[in-house]
Amino acid sequence: MDEREWLTERFEEHRPRLRAVAYRMLGSVSEADDAVQDAWIRVGRADTHSVENLGAWLTTVVARVCLNMLRSRDHRREDPLDVHVPDPVISPVSGGDPEQQTLLADSVGLALLVVLETLAPAERLAFVLHDMFAVPFTEIAPMIDRSPAATRQLASRARRRVQGRAPVPDPDLARQRRIVDAFFAAARDGDFDGLVAVLDPEVVLRSDGGGAQARHTAVLTGAHTVASQALTFGQLSPFARPALVNGAAGVVVAAHGKPLSVMGFTVTDGRIAAIDVLSDPERLRALDLTVLND
Repeated sequence: MDEREWLTERFEEHRPRLRAVAYRMLGSVSEADDAVQDAWIRVGRADTHSVENLGAWLTTVVARVCLNMLRSRDHRREDPLDVHVPDPVISPVSGGDPEQQTLLADSVGLALLVVLETLAPAERLAFVLHDMFAVPFTEIAPMIDRSPAATRQLASRARRRVQGRAPVPDPDLARQRRIVDAFFAAARDGDFDGLVAVLDPEVVLRSDGGGAQARHTAVLTGAHTVASQALTFGQLSPFARPALVNGAAGVVVAAHGKPLSVMGFTVTDGRIAAIDVLSDPERLRALDLTVLND
């Protein structure tokens, strides 16, 4: 085996982890794949003879690519997006394939990704690499031209924001599904009190309809406000297909084979703490929903 073949095999071994890093950094499956591919091109041009820990080095390469992409993304946006639901990862209720499970290890729910979207690029890098992948601050610091102490402060600041705004899902998937089913049953029956009962008092509903559906883009907070909006979901019940959305109970709403929305739910302490809805037609068309085919 020549050096190129050896490096190709090692890269493929690490690809699932690299893709997981990129997805957490970018919140986009397609951009994560682009970042990993870009990293492979860079690896092919680099001298790896002196690399002692190939896995750690590859993680650094991918992280740098993602950091550049985040900074470029910020520069392209003239105005911050009020609502942006990251790309959901859809799996059948029976569970995803091993690659999807690796991508979503550590319960990377949509609610968490939404909060990560609010972090500055350097904050996101420090938090993702250290808190999610145990990369030492001494290795993260050179990527963002900071000292290890300053990098630690960035991660700490990001951690406080995440802990304050991203609820942690219940680990019991069956319990999550019961709560989501109760939500749709109450919506179908027009049961306002039933909806309020399954919603956390401070529940947040984020809906991203994209530019073409601005009226479907909004952020609502509070059980009564969300329940009032959720009553309109009753008409969607016949088209709501159970699925795992980022490893948690959710639904894909589709009619006549056409996806209308993807809804991710964060269930905490027996109540729905967050609902993230993607109804942007362009982004829905890009999702791979074949995994739900019988």
